[in-house]
Amino acid sequence: MLVKFNSSTSGQMMMFAPAARQLLEILHKDCTARGVITTEQLPEAIERLRTAVVGGRRSVPEALPTPSTAPENNKGSDGDHPEDGPPIGLAQRAFPLIELLEWTQKEDGFILWEAAKDF
Repeated sequence: MLVKFNSSTSGQMMMFAPAARQLLEILHKDCTARGVITTEQLPEAIERLRTAVVGGRRSVPEALPTPSTAPENNKGSDGDHPEDGPPIGLAQRAFPLIELLEWTQKEDGFILWEAAKDF
């Protein structure tokens, strides 16, 4: 399921529900079908995401496979398709949303999110 984040001033972005859930939980928001990050909440939301990204960077080297634990044949879990590389980290998921929040904050806007159902 996709979650759309719409800025009142700066456009929109979409992401899959698990990634959106992770980011919204950092912001202490309920993962409902519709929600809002108000103008007043934007500074705190930006700070929370930045703090989480910094904390996530410290743990990234431990999350990456080492040569002794990496699969020898580089096949995916189904054995047919090779994996694309290391998993996508929190920073890669959060930066687009942080940018959208910052652009929206500059123009005193707000962010609405929308999904097909609660996630």
